[in-house]
Amino acid sequence: MPVRKLKPTTPGQRHKIIGTFDAITSKTPEKSLVSGIKKTGGRNHQGKMTVRNMGGGHKRKYRVIDFKRNKDGIPATVKSIEYDPNRSANIALLFYADGEKRYILAPNGLQVGQKILSGAEAAPEVGNALPMQNIPLGTIIHNIELRPGQGAAMVRSAGTFAQLSSREDKYAVIKLPSGELRKVLSACKATIGAVGNSDHALQQSGKAGRSRWLGRRPRVRGVAMNPIDHPMGGGEGRASGGQPRSRTGVLSKGYKTRAPKKQSSQYIIERKKK
Repeated sequence: MPVRKLKPTTPGQRHKIIGTFDAITSKTPEKSLVSGIKKTGGRNHQGKMTVRNMGGGHKRKYRVIDFKRNKDGIPATVKSIEYDPNRSANIALLFYADGEKRYILAPNGLQVGQKILSGAEAAPEVGNALPMQNIPLGTIIHNIELRPGQGAAMVRSAGTFAQLSSREDKYAVIKLPSGELRKVLSACKATIGAVGNSDHALQQSGKAGRSRWLGRRPRVRGVAMNPIDHPMGGGEGRASGGQPRSRTGVLSKGYKTRAPKKQSSQYIIERKKK
């Protein structure tokens, strides 16, 4: 989806860059695949704020996405490409041959009317989901499972893709968007192609109000706070604040936060590039 830059007729329009929504073919979601979603405002069940800078925003409905792609061998037709307020990627509505309807993430190049399939017998074409043991090496993939049948957990945001590099025994080696090389069981499913809406990263809100529409409240810098409120606060004049760290004191530049004995570390061949 390309983007458009608006003429600076107002201060809010001056820096605004938004999508054209050319790929969107339907504005009304499928009613059977929509459910209510409750806002938390960053509060837990006790009413205490556990996540800051959240709250407000436009009311949304949740679209139930099929991340498992477990209707193997049943062909589906792409009925429409739709906007989803809950994620950066667009979604596609599928009509299966047996009458069922499901939403999936819309990969780049998926067209309305296109037939797609999931399962071991599916061809390695855009939109098809199949086990990685059946996918040719070097193929661009997304929507990757970490455990067979669990549902896709990795490479789901707009414009992202991974590459199937090689196979080792019962594992497939994939290169993730971060540059990390990781082993995943070959029986896990992945979808062919890259996630669509790749121009999402080029968008600029242009004004603070658009961030509030998305439920994002203002974020105060640590150096602008008092010492009691933040480790980097206080000082005479505009002090730099010292060692960059979070409000709770966790270092933010180069400090490793990953658990040293994390179970999944054995599957990582090469760490992501800094």
